[in-house]
This record gives sequence, structure tokens and C-alpha cells, in this order.
Amino acid sequence: MYKILIVDDMKTIREQFAYDIQRKTVFEVLTAANGREALEILQKEDVDVMILDLEMPVMDGLETLEAMKKQGFDDVSVLVYTAKGNYQSCVRATRLGAYNFFAKDEINLDQLIHNIENSLEHRKLLLENRALRRAAGQDSSFIGESKAMQELRELVQKIARVPSNVLIVGESGSGKELVAREIHRLSPRAQKPFVALNCAAIPENLVESELFGFEKGAFSGAIRPSKGKFQVADGGTLMLDEIGDMPMSIQAKLLRVLQENEFTRLGGEDRVVKINVRVIAATHRELEQEITEGRFRQDLFYRICTHLVRVPPLRERLEDVGPLTIYFVNRICERFGMPQKTVHPATIELLKKYDWRKNNVRELENIVERMIIQCEGEQLIPDHIPSDIIDPDSLPPKIKFEEEDPSAKANDSQKHASKQAETPKSYQELKQAAEREILINHLKNNHWHITKTAKALGITNHSNLLKIMRRLGIKKPGK
Repeated sequence: MYKILIVDDMKTIREQFAYDIQRKTVFEVLTAANGREALEILQKEDVDVMILDLEMPVMDGLETLEAMKKQGFDDVSVLVYTAKGNYQSCVRATRLGAYNFFAKDEINLDQLIHNIENSLEHRKLLLENRALRRAAGQDSSFIGESKAMQELRELVQKIARVPSNVLIVGESGSGKELVAREIHRLSPRAQKPFVALNCAAIPENLVESELFGFEKGAFSGAIRPSKGKFQVADGGTLMLDEIGDMPMSIQAKLLRVLQENEFTRLGGEDRVVKINVRVIAATHRELEQEITEGRFRQDLFYRICTHLVRVPPLRERLEDVGPLTIYFVNRICERFGMPQKTVHPATIELLKKYDWRKNNVRELENIVERMIIQCEGEQLIPDHIPSDIIDPDSLPPKIKFEEEDPSAKANDSQKHASKQAETPKSYQELKQAAEREILINHLKNNHWHITKTAKALGITNHSNLLKIMRRLGIKKPGK
């Protein structure tokens, strides 16, 4: 039986939705008053579709979607709604993973059930596609084909299958969390939560409660019991980032949990919580040196380091700078809602000459974002590279690019002004504009392949997609 979760702070609305859906379908319906309650339900129940209000206290809809993504609940199909017709929030929600959205006061019961059924079909296709891609070894988040990345990819595929603990070492910004997520994605635990905790970002007196949770009254301010990261990640993977910064007092308790697979919450000494969690630790420190200097336990090191994975810094795989740059350009333009830009080969060659010692791949992403903001045309050229990365005097002679033509810029400005003048104002027009944006993005991602796009959107017949495209005035470029 499919499970539907309705999340709304208005009790009358969520109960009415639940009653109507149960009256017309065979779905099991659960309810939650806010995002925090919804996340607690997701940890215990296999929810298929969530109907999520965007405006709520405690944790609103957008915060809930972000938390779901971080905690590995991105396989739940989400329908969001708003009573205010907030177009920007709806678009943000779809970018965070929501399948569709609707206005609370405009949808009837039959439309709502139709939306739920489409969401279920979309989720089914998504899960089938993931399974096929996993079996084929595709869908990797790793970008680059350098020898170092090929070796890393092969190692990750080998150790992902076994449940042993892993230690990932590498410089800051090299992609240690990305590697941890890839290990989880390829493992038999892939459908369970992936939870990450940065040990360096939490005050020492809060680390224990973050890891193991606490009971009501355990300390001042503990007004309700709370699960720790270990319990949230039960059945899945817990990443302990920057474990080299973990206090010695917590290291001893962590060692016991890894040995016994059980722990007690703060204030709950009589209640033992048993867990089944794979731990992936990561650090930029040399733990052998930390052990010598008495800042890290040797027995804990051997417990977490069943498998050792070293992530190469970007300067050791400069041939990957090009693919990474293009990947970041596409992702950032999509995030900003900007037209896609290309990258001139001379730009990539100059980026390869930089040492990338400050923050590795993370620094490259930052630089690409700065370049995109500076670029008014359609192509990132050497002049867009920040001067703190490349000495301006080292740039090649200025090349005449198409977008540098003053008349072209004037035309672009006129088009932009015209587009702004045509900005829709009513909620229906705003909703139609959002539908166009979502549909065009999916078409681009699928190279304008109609059947593939229809499947990705959960539309059962590609002819229905063509009808929607005609209604929205969407045509393939060049036609």
C-alpha cells in the first residue's frame, strides 16, 4: 500500500486532505504539523509521496526539502502548495527536488489525486532508472577522466559493496564528502539515509548530543527527546567529516559504539539503542602524526581505517579542470536561472596553469561563479578570469568574440528589456511561466528527446507532452 504524508501546520486542512484522500483511494495517509515532524516520520516510515505546505512555523517547506536532500530522502516524490501564490518559492521548491506544485485554493480533490498518481508513477520510474544506472555503473558524481580519478573510481566501486568502515583523507576542498556519498550510493545501503556531521563545526560540549541524541530533561533546554546522528542514519551511512578535530573524550565513546553497535542517549543511561550504521570518516589531517602527539586514539584509528581512500588534490589531475569547469558553469547557470554559457578553450588552458592549493575543487567552483557574474555575453573568455588567479599581463592578445560586438550587446539589451516588459503578473501566468521553465530544463537535460523527457516527468504518453509543449508555446531550437 502506498503511503502519503501530508505536512501542514493547519490541523483542519491536513485532516481534511487526509479524509478526502482516504475516502477516494486505498492509500495510507499520515500527517505532520511541520517539517521537523515530517522528517521524524520519514525516519520511521517508507513514504512514497509527500504533500508539503511551503508556509509553516518551526520548519517551513523549503527548509524541509533542503533537510530531506541532506538526509537522503530524495526518493520521496514531493508535491508542494502555497496559499499565497508565491511563484518564487514554488520555483525554488522544484529546484530543491519537488516534483510539482499547485495553489491550495485552486485545486479540487480529483486534481489532487491525479497529481498524487502522477507523482507515484514518476517515483517508480525514478527508482527503476536509479537501479538500472547503478547496475550499469553510471550516474556517478565524479567528474573527470584523469588516471587519478579512474583509480579512485575503481577503488570506490570495490569497497562500496562491503559494509566495512572507511577513512577518506585529502586536502580541504578536494571532494571527500563527494567520495563518501558515492560509496553510499553504490552500496547495498543506497536506499537508506546518508547523514553527514562536520565534527569541526560543532562546539565540544554539543558533539555527544549531536552523535547520540538526548532524553527530555538531560540538560537545561532539553524540553523533548531528540535522536542523534547515529540513530537517524540507522541502516544507512554516517559520515564523520573532520574526525581529526573530534575531542578525545568523545573519541572513547565513539570507539565503544563502533565495537558494540549500541549506545545510550544523554540522560537515558537505562535505555540502550542498537544501531546498524556504516561509518565513513574523513579528515585533512595526518592522523598518524595526531596519534604521535596524543591528539587522536590509535585504537580508534584502526577501527575506522578498515579501508583507506586518498582523494587526489586538483593540481594532481589538471586534465580534469576542463570537465569540472564546464560542469560548474552548467550547474551554476541553472541555479541562477541564467542562459547556459560556453567556455573558450583558452580560458580552460589558463585555469590549468593555476596551482589550486588554497581549496582545490571548491576553489574552482568559486572562481567559475565569479566568472559567470562578470560575463555579460554567452562565453567565458580569459578576460573573465579573476586577477588573483591569473596575472592580467599573462593573458593572450584580446580575441574578437561574437558577444563583444556592440550591436549584438545592444540587441541583447533590447531583448532583455522586452522580456522584462512581458513578465507575467497574475498567479496563473506566473504558474505557466514556472511550468515552461521546468519543462524546458527537463528537455535540455534530455537533449530534447520527447520520450525520455516524458518518462522523466512521469507523463505516461509522449503525445501528452507534445500537447503541453504546444500549449506553452515551447519549440525545439532551430525549428
